[in-house]
Amino acid sequence: MTAAHKFTVALVQMRMGADPEANFSAALRHIREAAKLGAQVVCLPELFRTQYFCQREDLRFFDLAEPIPGPSTAKLAEAARESRVAIVASLFERRAPGLYHNTAVTFDADGQIAGVYRKMHIPDDPLYYEKYYFAPGDLGFQAVDTTAGRIGTLVCWDQWYPEAARLTALQGAEVLFYPTAIGWHPAEKDQFGAAQFDAWRTIQRSHAIANGIYVAAVNRVGLEHGEVKFANGEILSNRISGPGLEFWGGSFLADPFGRIVAKAGHDAEEIILGEVDRSLIEETRRNWPFLRDRRVDAYAPITQRFLDPAQTDRKQAGAAHKEHK
Repeated sequence: MTAAHKFTVALVQMRMGADPEANFSAALRHIREAAKLGAQVVCLPELFRTQYFCQREDLRFFDLAEPIPGPSTAKLAEAARESRVAIVASLFERRAPGLYHNTAVTFDADGQIAGVYRKMHIPDDPLYYEKYYFAPGDLGFQAVDTTAGRIGTLVCWDQWYPEAARLTALQGAEVLFYPTAIGWHPAEKDQFGAAQFDAWRTIQRSHAIANGIYVAAVNRVGLEHGEVKFANGEILSNRISGPGLEFWGGSFLADPFGRIVAKAGHDAEEIILGEVDRSLIEETRRNWPFLRDRRVDAYAPITQRFLDPAQTDRKQAGAAHKEHK
């Protein structure tokens, strides 16, 4: 890992069509363009090879999955070597017959795989039927070294969990990358759209502040019905079931103070670049020493699903009685 104080990241906000090969070719073009603009780490959106197929439950979509290493990782490794950039890419992993994951692979600038992360938190909401397709990750939270710097990768629904951000940051990540596929239900946009987007951006800015690191969210754009073209020419779609999802873009990079240092719009493909400054991480943590002041001795209950109030009250009463005696 270089000792330079700064490095540049690029977030590729894409629009996906029905043809996976066309999407992949577009992603490779974006990677090359980002490298020419000076990027040292390039992050693609979640499941960038296809439209977001989890809008419906259909066995045929499992045919989109592939092993890791596999054909896509080979092409991405070549792109990393040729452009001399690290790449974060989200893929539909076929781990074994009947066992699949939503997986982010990090390549270093020499094309070697630096890390593999399987999405830990799997949603199951209307038009986000991911539990049908993906098993929860079992590789844990991790940060990996690249030539540019030490980075951590989480995926989409992981964005809402402070525990995931914290555990990745504690391993030395200087940037948290969140490949993402999130958008509006068109019928809800007018009433809830602004608040939903604001909540999404706010929770991730809070991860940057609480951990004193950079956070990068990389989303897709466009109205999608989960249309996917297979090699035989067949196209599957969720069009008959509803109005689809309008992915809201809004990709951004936040600094350790929570400030937005680079951002994209809601409806266009963009490559945004931002600078990661290690000295700002150091400065912020010195002034806001949240890691220093953590009460690690008091956090054991965080591993419980829920703390029953009656049980908690009994424990507190017992502790008070013991201290009184």
